[in-house]
Amino acid sequence: MHDDDEPVGRILGRRQALILLGAAGATLTAAGSTMASAATTSDAPEVCTLDCVAKPEQMEGPYFVDEKLNRSDIRIEPSTGQAVAGTVLTLNFTVQQIRQQQCSPLPNAMVDLWQCDAFGVYSDIPSQGSSGRKFLRGYQLTNPEGKAQFVTILPGWYQGRTIHIHIKIRTTGTNGRPYEFTSQLYFTDQFNAAYLRTEPYRRKGPADTTNGQDFIYRNGGAQMTLRPTASGNGYSADFAIGLDLSNTQVGRPD
Repeated sequence: MHDDDEPVGRILGRRQALILLGAAGATLTAAGSTMASAATTSDAPEVCTLDCVAKPEQMEGPYFVDEKLNRSDIRIEPSTGQAVAGTVLTLNFTVQQIRQQQCSPLPNAMVDLWQCDAFGVYSDIPSQGSSGRKFLRGYQLTNPEGKAQFVTILPGWYQGRTIHIHIKIRTTGTNGRPYEFTSQLYFTDQFNAAYLRTEPYRRKGPADTTNGQDFIYRNGGAQMTLRPTASGNGYSADFAIGLDLSNTQVGRPD
């Protein structure tokens, strides 16, 4: 279990990303708008998005269980076939490899998610009375475009932590050894406060810890914050991440 709460790896802001990709002669776009254009020839480097940057690694925490559940909809409890209660959240991940200041899709990477339910409970944790249950856990392999999609719920909260979702990405490093990136995903305090006033979340009341008060979020959490948009009866959020597979410090097993 990885208990280091310090972020590991490069964190690139907007200006740094522009400098880095501009030096490579790339065209940087965000939301379809050109932000910088230095590539004018047909043999220019591949176009990179602003989100193709290294993100901070954060602690795994005590609730990871490698259930090896290959599934997109992680709301379902396999023993009953029923979905846990909560507002639907669709997460669309794009995983890319950073190599020689260029980005390319990373296929066949294992993206693993786990989180608590609307009332702050994790599955398959004896101390929480959920042994043998497997709700809100699962993994997907990225497709040839480096994409993986999950259907989950907005998480609840538990004492001492801001609202979060855990993520682990496993692939192979450039040295041929297993590469493992582990971190946590967050939401803004305003978004959290709003949905916690809805059912079933309001039964537990407002969270006792904000992002700014959370000792893990303070170390790079802003780089891991989701921006969900309304979608049907729930929400959808996109998240792109670039991995430097030559960085053995980040890639070491947790």
